[in-house]
Amino acid sequence: MTDTVPSWISGDEVFGRVSFEAAIRAIQRGLKAGIDPTKDFPRSVLPLNHGQLMLMPTQSSEFVGIKVLTVAPDNTALGKATIQAVYLLMDALTLSPVAFIDGAALTTLRTPATSAAVADHLAPGQVDHLVVFGSGPQAWGHVEAMRVIRSIEMVTIVDIDQGRATALATRLQASGLKSRVGSADDVRDAQLIVCATTSRTPLFNGSLVRNDSLTVAVGAYEPDTRELGSELITKAQLVVDDIGTALREAGDLIIPIAEGVIESASLIPMRDIITGVTSVDHQRPRVFKSTGMSWEDLVVASEVFRAS
Repeated sequence: MTDTVPSWISGDEVFGRVSFEAAIRAIQRGLKAGIDPTKDFPRSVLPLNHGQLMLMPTQSSEFVGIKVLTVAPDNTALGKATIQAVYLLMDALTLSPVAFIDGAALTTLRTPATSAAVADHLAPGQVDHLVVFGSGPQAWGHVEAMRVIRSIEMVTIVDIDQGRATALATRLQASGLKSRVGSADDVRDAQLIVCATTSRTPLFNGSLVRNDSLTVAVGAYEPDTRELGSELITKAQLVVDDIGTALREAGDLIIPIAEGVIESASLIPMRDIITGVTSVDHQRPRVFKSTGMSWEDLVVASEVFRAS
């Protein structure tokens, strides 16, 4: 590549260049082609006075990338986004910057795409009811990504902020999807459940969850926080981005392991599900606990850059 001024790729351009379907297939294709999440660099989470700074570096044969992301919990009250980020993409051979990408948009695309890439294998064939906890960008993104892999009859939005929940339900209705605001007990008849919140404690009673269902949890990313209770984790087939990363960061799993109700040996890497190394257990609920990894960002960022 010749030396050029790195381009800026805005959030609108990210979604204009790469669809949810394209991002989902890129994740699946990458894992089938040999991406090994165990070799990814660990991310750094640094405490700040008003939140956290995350650094997420990784590399492939073609590119090197790093996402610099901030989490500012008090931003909601200020009318600003809680999560903000920028992604730097570099040529792998020369390490020259080739693009800066809106990191928040990239995250809104790649996290649901990763969830849907594995949900394509774990979710039941028919999804009459999708329950989504949360009403932010990740909640919306997961609905859009799940619509790629399954035909969905009804979406129920559950959020402590009824105004935001109603706004998302209305947005989904405008896109032609039957949607409403509901409660945590609606998981009782859902084939697919998505948890995309900032909650630090379990969101619903896991004993209500159907045996033929899939629950995707993406919100909690610290060892002492979780969106899922032990009653669901204990009975489910457990799939993660990467076992080592999950054991460092995923409170949804670290807490029940500490309680002695599950063992780390029960965790299955998503790569093994997507490549067919491990079979899906359709006799019990499935859980995909996503921690979000740097390789996932780079796969999607590479697609965005190539689409220029």
